[in-house]
Amino acid sequence: MHDLKVIYDKILEIVEIVFEKDLNEQGNFKFYPNPPKMSDKQVITLSLCSESLGIDSENYFLSKLKTNYPDYFPETHITRYNKRRKILASKTTLLTQRVGNEMTFGENFFIVDSIPLPVCKISREQRTKVCKEDYKTACDKGYSAVNKQYYIGYKLHLVTSLNGVYKQMDITKASVHDIGYLNDLKHGAMKNCTLLADRGYLSKPVQIDLFESVQIKLETPMKTNQKDFKPYPFVFKK
Repeated sequence: MHDLKVIYDKILEIVEIVFEKDLNEQGNFKFYPNPPKMSDKQVITLSLCSESLGIDSENYFLSKLKTNYPDYFPETHITRYNKRRKILASKTTLLTQRVGNEMTFGENFFIVDSIPLPVCKISREQRTKVCKEDYKTACDKGYSAVNKQYYIGYKLHLVTSLNGVYKQMDITKASVHDIGYLNDLKHGAMKNCTLLADRGYLSKPVQIDLFESVQIKLETPMKTNQKDFKPYPFVFKK
């Protein structure tokens, strides 16, 4: 935790630059009749600090702040902190998008892939009640090609630059096919670029639709038995 102050100051500087036109003099996105001890920009920065340090326990994180930095972080009550952090979640997402767009400015090659997010093992499919309160957001059964087994959970779809910089992401049910996510790209900010993907995204209609809609050229390896087969360029494999 001895580097927390340094990390905090660096992230805070980025937050202030990105939201320069959105924050008021108190560092908040809106006017508070009763000003909180910590501003909105400080809550966002603190949340990103815990994420960057890989600390999952908020109780542990906030207790360390009280012990090591009692004057620098005055509002460390876990209930108030969590409530404000959730309210500002959309601003945190906007921050990552703006920083990602700035870091990938001028790039026109991106990579798309999906990652399984298991909630429980397949043997507990009938017993588990985790994340099943709402049918629309409930987890379901999907297949992981990497582990070659079924699982209960979700699927993370991620678009990054060639250097691994985040560009766009979404979370769907585990049963949603990778191609289904490509249809959502038409409604995003990406356009006029080349998207590299594996065979899981192979679909001629989707490939044509993406190019005609937002000028995204989808490059996927072809199956050897496909008509007009062409080897996948080595530079794309690399």
